[in-house]
Amino acid sequence: MITNYFRPATLQEALSLLAQPNTLPLGGGTKINSPAYQKQDLAVVDLQNLGLNGIRQSGYTLEIGATATLQQVWENPSTPAALRQTLEKETSLNLRNASTLAGSLVSAEGRSPLATMLLALDARLSLESASGALQMGLAEYWALRPAGIITLVSLPLNAQATYEQVSRTPADFPLVAAALAQWGSGRTRLALGGWGSLPTLVMDGTEPEGLQETARAACSEAQDQWASAAYRMDVAATLAGRCLANLQGGKTE
Repeated sequence: MITNYFRPATLQEALSLLAQPNTLPLGGGTKINSPAYQKQDLAVVDLQNLGLNGIRQSGYTLEIGATATLQQVWENPSTPAALRQTLEKETSLNLRNASTLAGSLVSAEGRSPLATMLLALDARLSLESASGALQMGLAEYWALRPAGIITLVSLPLNAQATYEQVSRTPADFPLVAAALAQWGSGRTRLALGGWGSLPTLVMDGTEPEGLQETARAACSEAQDQWASAAYRMDVAATLAGRCLANLQGGKTE
């Protein structure tokens, strides 16, 4: 349960507070209010006074403040259609109005459509820490979990992107998800989700050759209570092929 509440006015004040034990940042509150956090005493640092909720286009980059809500991202006219699609699949409208982008990425799991899409798009995170400013990709952030506050999520607007998934029902999280991004240079990034602790980047190459085979191989051990590895191998290959066909045919939603 929450035992202490702080609402700093500056990043430096927030960082000092977060250096204390059992202290977590508070964005939309949807994760901290979940049952997983109800069994421990926590102090929270509310980030809403730090001005981190802006969204702006800078050239071919969309810069999204860490505390922008998922619904704010959905409503922004510069948001790519494929990202908007995954926001709709991520959670309900009510929760999109509360959940922040950074909070969703920090707590993302393997079945997250949003995290899968942003991994494919090579989204970059800007962080402030006691040792200074940092920038890194999503995969690096998930691997290192550096201390500090995410301030900005940047994603490219000069890439085409598409998303496909298979789930038990249209409203359910995916059993297999595929997100594909491709740049004019031919650079191709494929991310898969639907199982495990985090989505997986399975291709970042100069062209999409071997895309379906790569997707199939990435699922060789993707077995859990929801689906077998053999099932996911077949579906991932199919979805990867469908994503590529979407981009080649000009469909980006």
